[in-house]
Amino acid sequence: MRELLNLRKTNVKQSLSLCNVGSLRYNGAMFIPREPINAFSHMAGALASVVGLTLLVVVAALNAGVWHIVSFSIFGLALVLMYTASALYHSLHLSPTGLLRLKRLDHIMIFMLIAGTYTPLCLVPLRGPWGWSLFGTVWGMALAGIVLKVFFINIPRWVSTVIYLTMGWLCVVAVYPLVVTLSTGCLFWLGLGGFFYTLGAVIYGVKRPDPWPAILGFHEIWHFFVLAGSICHFWVVFRYLTPM
Repeated sequence: MRELLNLRKTNVKQSLSLCNVGSLRYNGAMFIPREPINAFSHMAGALASVVGLTLLVVVAALNAGVWHIVSFSIFGLALVLMYTASALYHSLHLSPTGLLRLKRLDHIMIFMLIAGTYTPLCLVPLRGPWGWSLFGTVWGMALAGIVLKVFFINIPRWVSTVIYLTMGWLCVVAVYPLVVTLSTGCLFWLGLGGFFYTLGAVIYGVKRPDPWPAILGFHEIWHFFVLAGSICHFWVVFRYLTPM
């Protein structure tokens, strides 16, 4: 009888060391995400985005008008959704079908973030013919990108990279009204955020540098550049667009 109990205890311990609890791999005393650095970096981004969304809405409600509240809310919500989707995709241990669905959601939210980032610029400083034209174009491209990802999630990496960069730098068509309307500081942070996003997208597209693939590879580096770009553009909205 004692041998049988010992055998059962051993089997339970072995099962716990290997099982997936809540879709996060259980290993001894901790849960291990599928891609730890990618998961934890964008978990931090998701939590920071919730705080950022709250700040933007409160500041807009106290100091600005309805256009600020609406556009800031869209931007903040896009940040929350993108980082949450990314954190889930890189954390959970699911079936191939489940991972494919999360991958699709992760990629879709990138389009949402790009369009969401444009929204405060289009509806606050550029509101008018330039702003509405840019707003409609970028959201139209985002919807087209979403449809593309829904039906063709495994398109070549370079195609996705080109689409992201095209959307991100579409603002150059409105460079004159942007320069006339925005302050030097605002343009600096706007451009710096674009630089971080662009450099990250290039690294993602070419898969280089890839110093420690199993720990800190090109994918993880890309995630850090995305965080840097988001921080810069959040500062643009919070610091420079609120008083406008």
